[in-house]
This record gives sequence, structure tokens and C-alpha cells, in this order.
Amino acid sequence: MLKDLKFDPVSGVEVAIAKTPEKTGESTFYLYIINHKELDLKNLLVMTEAEEKEDGSGRKTSKLRHFFELLAAGESLKVETVDPSVLSFYNRVWLSFYIDGQVYDRRYMIEPFKEWDLEPIEALDLKGRKGN
Repeated sequence: MLKDLKFDPVSGVEVAIAKTPEKTGESTFYLYIINHKELDLKNLLVMTEAEEKEDGSGRKTSKLRHFFELLAAGESLKVETVDPSVLSFYNRVWLSFYIDGQVYDRRYMIEPFKEWDLEPIEALDLKGRKGN
């Protein structure tokens, strides 16, 4: 039963949307998961969606779901392409994973931002926005 599962707080794991240069000379925005922990994350489930307004009203994107077997300690993972038209939306990410058999779960939100209003993301050596 879900009520019997113990969910410990998540720390040391971040999500970010970052502008990534491509070989063609163009740039593409991607959603990344960054593992700052010294432990591997296993069986990652990622659900993403974006909403025009924080309260959920207005335009919405579809919900996308992804599964990844492993995110190694100190590594990052490129999850999906993010269309620049939804950077002005509230981008929500729901992340679940296991460490040593214990399930962890956290919801992140990346606040709306403009394509030219980016911050350095040191772990990726790129510019973009982190979720909170």
C-alpha cells in the first residue's frame, strides 16, 4: 500500500532546463536531472508538464513520462527536449527514484523565464534555469 511506503526528503538532486549547443551551430533547450550525490540513483521515473498559470488554469502541455534505469553518482541526465514556447510556462517535474532499496520522491517547479534571461548552471557547464 502507498500509505505504508516511507518517503525520505530528497536532497542533492536538481532539475534544470538548459540551453545546449548542437553540432549544427543551433541551440536546443533540454530538461536535465543532476545527481550531486555520491550514490547512484536507480529506476528513475520522471513526469513532466507545463502550465501557463501557476494555479493550473490557462494553456497546458501534455504530460510526458520517462523511465531511466540509472543515473550515476555525480552525473547528469538529459531527459527531454523543451520547446522554447513553454519557457514562459510553469514547468513541473515529478521525480521518483531508488537508492539502496529506499524510494525517494520530489516535485520540482521551474518558474517561467525568457530565452535570453539565463543563469549559469555549473554542474552542466551551460546556462538555463534550475527548479525549486
